[in-house]
Amino acid sequence: MTLASATESLEIHDAETLAKAREVLAACASPADMQQELLAAVDRNERWRGRECLNLLAPEALVSPTVRKLLSAEVGQRAAEGHIGAVNRWFAGTRHIDEIESLCVELLKRLFGSRYAEHRLVASMLGNMAVYAALTKPGDTIMSLAQPVGGHSSNRDDGPAGIRGLAIVDVPLDPIELEVDLDEFAAKARRLRPRLVALGASMTLFPLPVRKMAEIASEWDGRIFFDGAHQLGLIAGGQFQDPLGEGAAVLTGSAGKTFSGPQSGVMVWNDPELAEPLCDAVFPALAATHQVNRVAALAAAAAELIEFGPEYMAQIVSNARALGAALADRGIPMLGAQKGFTRTHQVIADVSGLGGGLIVARRLAEANVITNKNLIPRDRPEDWDRPSGLRIGTTEVTRLGMREPEMVRIADFVAAVLVENRSPETVRREVLAFRADYQSVGYCFDAPPAS
Repeated sequence: MTLASATESLEIHDAETLAKAREVLAACASPADMQQELLAAVDRNERWRGRECLNLLAPEALVSPTVRKLLSAEVGQRAAEGHIGAVNRWFAGTRHIDEIESLCVELLKRLFGSRYAEHRLVASMLGNMAVYAALTKPGDTIMSLAQPVGGHSSNRDDGPAGIRGLAIVDVPLDPIELEVDLDEFAAKARRLRPRLVALGASMTLFPLPVRKMAEIASEWDGRIFFDGAHQLGLIAGGQFQDPLGEGAAVLTGSAGKTFSGPQSGVMVWNDPELAEPLCDAVFPALAATHQVNRVAALAAAAAELIEFGPEYMAQIVSNARALGAALADRGIPMLGAQKGFTRTHQVIADVSGLGGGLIVARRLAEANVITNKNLIPRDRPEDWDRPSGLRIGTTEVTRLGMREPEMVRIADFVAAVLVENRSPETVRREVLAFRADYQSVGYCFDAPPAS
């Protein structure tokens, strides 16, 4: 085998897509032309995903014009290793960076009503890694939710928990009611005495019994860790449970998703004893130069949530419940229908009878309706590539100004493709006409006042 063929055989990305990129670059006359090809791809994505699609991805949200502008701010070129304060910094010349970062920390503390906040996580999964680094040691037992019932890889063997060398045991969850089986949890947890119980779910429809689980874990000084990657904005806006108030030791989450800020992570907690181990796990272990432009954008998004969060998040949840009901009315099986479909920003469809999650998501994308395939309780972990479910979120369409009547229209588009078997191209034209009326970002200081 030649070196080239050996290298190709080891490629983990899609070989055909990479080959097309090589062809594009090979056809360029200069590096400047190569850059132009990149800029053209960015523009194509902004036009299609930004202005022409109905984006129903639960992990995404539009940021405000102010947040978007800050992501290209001059301060993004500056390095700021260390904790806030001149003595703590490796570099001189950071006095204004200290202003920016301290404002961000205090805004996060105010938003979540917490004593401590961490702002330097360039990805939310790093927050989970920080928690495991600070609060566990290799070989410890933890409990977390399995992926087919909503759990996320960051708390499983193939994520930070596994990298830490932890023994991971499933939190028992009822696959129909999508609720923790407290009796079974109590029995299993008392036998295993896990150091941490990680409550993190990427398929998240209903609150979790944090208070009762924390009471059980306290019997052996175990702690509850709430990974609120998806629910962070809902928690901040008072439209979900309050994990810290209910007994969780630490809350992590994504500043994207419902938080509607820059892609990054947030971590908040109240216990002074955790401040040093958590902060030391972030720096110098996981973050050095941590993108101060992103920190400024995060602070701006936090201020928006303080002002607009309750109304914005309430509408997200109302829209999700309305969309779930409308999809069910059109013959699409929905999880949690017996409980009002959801109390978050997302609903989950069982599309096993419609071709499965992979095929359904791709067909909808042809109609400019963007969703994602998702494992559901009937699946096995190895069904990851071709699961039975479809995850649908309402964060982005809500920030564009859509409300319950528009959710009915969206359900019509989805059903037209999946139930009525109409051509995705035909439905795409209808989606384009519908989407044209929703181009402005709301629930922010940039938005024009309501007439």
